[in-house]
Amino acid sequence: MISRRLVLAGLTGVAFNHDFQQVAQAASNASEPLNAVDYGLQPGSTQDQTAKFNALLESASAKGNQVFLPAGSYIVSAILCPSYVNILGVTGQSRIVYAGTSGFVQANDSKLIQFTGLVFDGNGKELGDKAKGLIEANNVRTLLIRDCTIVGSAQNGLSLFQSGGAIDGNRISGVADAAIFAANSADLAITRNTISDCGNGGILVHRYDKGRDGTIISGNRVQKIRADSGGTGQNGNGINIYKADNVIVADNVVSNCAFTAVRGNSAGNIQITGNNCTGSGETAIYSEFAFEGAIIANNIVDGAANGISIVNFDDGGRLGTCTGNIVRNLSVKGPYAGTFGIGISAEADSTITGNLVEGAPTYGLQLGWGPYMRNLVASSNIIRNSGEGIYVTVVDGVGPAIITDNIIQGATKGAIVGHKWEEVAIKDLTQKGSAYPNLVVERNIVS
Repeated sequence: MISRRLVLAGLTGVAFNHDFQQVAQAASNASEPLNAVDYGLQPGSTQDQTAKFNALLESASAKGNQVFLPAGSYIVSAILCPSYVNILGVTGQSRIVYAGTSGFVQANDSKLIQFTGLVFDGNGKELGDKAKGLIEANNVRTLLIRDCTIVGSAQNGLSLFQSGGAIDGNRISGVADAAIFAANSADLAITRNTISDCGNGGILVHRYDKGRDGTIISGNRVQKIRADSGGTGQNGNGINIYKADNVIVADNVVSNCAFTAVRGNSAGNIQITGNNCTGSGETAIYSEFAFEGAIIANNIVDGAANGISIVNFDDGGRLGTCTGNIVRNLSVKGPYAGTFGIGISAEADSTITGNLVEGAPTYGLQLGWGPYMRNLVASSNIIRNSGEGIYVTVVDGVGPAIITDNIIQGATKGAIVGHKWEEVAIKDLTQKGSAYPNLVVERNIVS
């Protein structure tokens, strides 16, 4: 006897399996890449292929397909990315070349944009008044740019606004402004990129209003950054964080920047760790203006006008640690008139411990400036071959400082010197009976 229940269950199972197979087949079809050649694009053509390129992206977005771009050059302008774009190329061979009208590549309000193995070549042509970069992403939930080459931009290489994702393993060079400009980011990672030969900046992470950002910048190589637009620090920086809080800048190699290797301006809770900084024209590592919270640790600075600065208490800059850094081979020559040749400087609520400063011709350490000093600890540092070993402000009304357990060798203009601004007020603060009860100066070894 055959059970009616079993028959119905079997028929239901057959129907279910059939439907599942259809869904699985549809998913499989959707996952198959679309070859650009099959949609009329011609590798190496000298004709403008913008219309065909945009039509292909719209079709692929609607179906959820990846696009494969075979090796060759594709001349286009005004590429408008729909909600979903996933383009795969042949690394170094699939070239998207700017035709020179109405901007290059733009994505607005997209859910996912992914570019892999592509070359974006701006040919140095003007992008137009409204464009901000060779590739622009505005309000893109997930932006993934990997193993791409971006060259020849007349403005920024990448210009991002309110976008998240990963910019990883790319090569960006020959741009007139900054390689990467990211404003008001959300969960962005900028990692393992090689950036060189930029007119005004390498990696810029900004916010228009100060607030939490959380971008991670790590493992990048940044070199040959100029300051073509001039200024006293707004340009010429390898990595620049402005008004963006909770940013990590770690393990980057930054060299030959007109101004600063890593500059945090009004950037709170910033971590600058493990970076290798050489050949900076001004201050190699900066935490300046209205910041609260800065960890600067385990960096190497070799060759700069100044080494590390944690300053601008007058604008609210405070609360930092500077630990385990090597700073050496500084110069008194900077990009504008000013005092240079300073190893490490700090002003408020900060500790300077366990650093090695060698070859700072003006001051090894500078503690405070004029009336701006509060709650500083300078301890267990080694300072060799400096002008003055440690500068400390003794202007009336400054806060406390502890200067202990440092080794100071070869300071030609004094080991620990009290200043009123640039004027020397007391030549040797290591002597007992100092007239400055806010200072503790003990157990320093001077030779």
